[in-house]
Amino acid sequence: MMLYPAMSKLNSYIPNRYMLVNVVARRARQIAEEAEDSGLHLDEKPVTLAIHEVADGKLTAAGVEAAAEEA
Repeated sequence: MMLYPAMSKLNSYIPNRYMLVNVVARRARQIAEEAEDSGLHLDEKPVTLAIHEVADGKLTAAGVEAAAEEA
């Protein structure tokens, strides 16, 4: 079974698997909260959306940590 996106691609943006899990989980919670607050229906699960953001280079460990400090 092949995973998409590939782990090697995700690791190019976030090199540590433990950090990757934390970044994706934190972003997935943000996505879920934003969708709930706005009443938006998500076609995909928040974790899937967060993983795709990492794969597209839109989300890095530094970006999520900075956002968490602001909150």
